[in-house]
Amino acid sequence: MSRYSARRRRNALSAALSVAATVLGIGSLVLILGALLWQGTSGLSATIFTEMTPPPGANGGLLNAIIGSLLMTALAVLIGTPLGLLAGTYLAEYGRNSRFASVVRFVNDVLLSAPSIVIGLFVYEILVVALGHFSGYAGAAALALIVIPVVVRTTEDMLLLVPNQLREAAASVGMPSAVMITRIAYRAARAGMLTGILLAIARISGETAPLLFTALNNQFFSVDMSQPMASLPVVIFQFALSPYAQWQQLAWTGALIITLAVLALNIVARGVAAARRSS
Repeated sequence: MSRYSARRRRNALSAALSVAATVLGIGSLVLILGALLWQGTSGLSATIFTEMTPPPGANGGLLNAIIGSLLMTALAVLIGTPLGLLAGTYLAEYGRNSRFASVVRFVNDVLLSAPSIVIGLFVYEILVVALGHFSGYAGAAALALIVIPVVVRTTEDMLLLVPNQLREAAASVGMPSAVMITRIAYRAARAGMLTGILLAIARISGETAPLLFTALNNQFFSVDMSQPMASLPVVIFQFALSPYAQWQQLAWTGALIITLAVLALNIVARGVAAARRSS
């Protein structure tokens, strides 16, 4: 009886600690989101999307930062997604257990867990120093290096979930491997692959460190990606540390915009994954 009572006490203690940890984590998240909504919505207006970042002490918006973030993110996805899809396809369909595939997986895992500031420093040495100036292209290249390992991992995992019987059926009718991959494997795994791409976009949406070393910033509106370019994460970083109330308010609003964008991408990704499971 005493041993049973001791087990019940340990079980009750473990359950209480688990509930306390859950409440602490969720409570912290609620406090952060509450502060972000409270501070960010007060500065949300049409001028945020129509005016440039202002000089100190003046009012303005975030148009140049929003456009810069969209351009660099779009270019990064255009560069990183095809490379990630092809590399993931090789690992799942061609390499699998080969030594070279093991090396590629190891390098991909290193990139996946590498701090983004390291990637920013790498691109700084390769592009910024070589070209002699910061640019939106360098920022997009840094973001693409973050996109690639995410897409590689999700593509490989989703293709490995495709039943081998489908591959064997395609081979039995003489279908070439490339045709089998594009017409059968990709179709069966497309929902998961699309989810990985959306998660990669969400990952790079708030990256600041690599852009500080590559795109830097630009107070003026510009779509010339060969020159320094503004971005929301960098503007938020600089304005949040400033002593000016107008800049701090813009930082809160910019953070709210990024949070809502990432939330929307995650909801879409979960919806795509749920649709795949139901089908």
